[in-house]
Amino acid sequence: MATHPTAPPHPWNDGLLDVGDDHTLWFEQCGNPAGMPLLFLHGGPGSGCSPRHRDLFDLTRFRVVLFDQRGCGRSTPRGSLAANTTDHLVADIERLRAHLGVERWLVSGGSWGSTLALAYCARHPEACLGAVLRGIFLARREDIAWFFEGAATQLPAAHAEFAACVPGGGRLAERVVEAVLGADDARALAVVRRWMQWEESLTLGRPAALPQLDAETAARMLDKYRVQAHYLHHDCFLPEGEWRRLAASLGDLPVVLLHGRQDAICRPEGALALHAALPGSRLQWVENAGHNPFDPAMMAALRAACAEMADAPGRT
Repeated sequence: MATHPTAPPHPWNDGLLDVGDDHTLWFEQCGNPAGMPLLFLHGGPGSGCSPRHRDLFDLTRFRVVLFDQRGCGRSTPRGSLAANTTDHLVADIERLRAHLGVERWLVSGGSWGSTLALAYCARHPEACLGAVLRGIFLARREDIAWFFEGAATQLPAAHAEFAACVPGGGRLAERVVEAVLGADDARALAVVRRWMQWEESLTLGRPAALPQLDAETAARMLDKYRVQAHYLHHDCFLPEGEWRRLAASLGDLPVVLLHGRQDAICRPEGALALHAALPGSRLQWVENAGHNPFDPAMMAALRAACAEMADAPGRT
């Protein structure tokens, strides 16, 4: 295997890109400037990137591009729901690629990032060298229903606490989304804290403590979960069954699917369904890993899959 120079752990380029609609995107480039371009798409929707996401990739081999999607993280205005749809995000990625002068790049995303990666690669396959997708989420109604209701079987007592924060009838997802998108910030934040607690409980596989947030973190989390609620309210701006049409548009693009055996947030059925719709894809079940991308086994699998893409003939 070829040797590569040591890459600094910090970005060698960052900035804000005006994408119109009063939105600017924060982005950074890190790793090897001469390496294979690799685009990372964060989850959520609404989460944003963190310095830890750089650790998911071999910075000696790849020119890694990270950015915060509309309304997320350091992009501005943070928490904005205006002109914020999946189609807008796909167009933003193309603007970023042109801005950075990237001809083709490897695309990697997990959870919501896997959904967005699927949409982007399907609509711009000529710009993609391949895709490495983790923690497969297809944005189907049953996927959303699983997180808010179906997963109650995993941790019944923890789920009961979550559901109690939005009493009433009907689907829990709808009640939570309505409360978070409401004008009452104090009420919305109370629900966000329970949402965070439930998500952490599923990630850990045991009941988690209710998060205690300082004022700055509370404002950031409220913005994050309002973006997520906005997307969930609109079925992630993807018509029912759109994931199948997107998969059919990928052609012979090489795709690797990674899914943790202990993933309680995104069911393995989604990974199986996408693999079946992409006969040429490779599906790898990652032992001793759940939904967390920083589980050591998942990090190792992700790095190995990206290296596999880089080493394949014709990927330069």
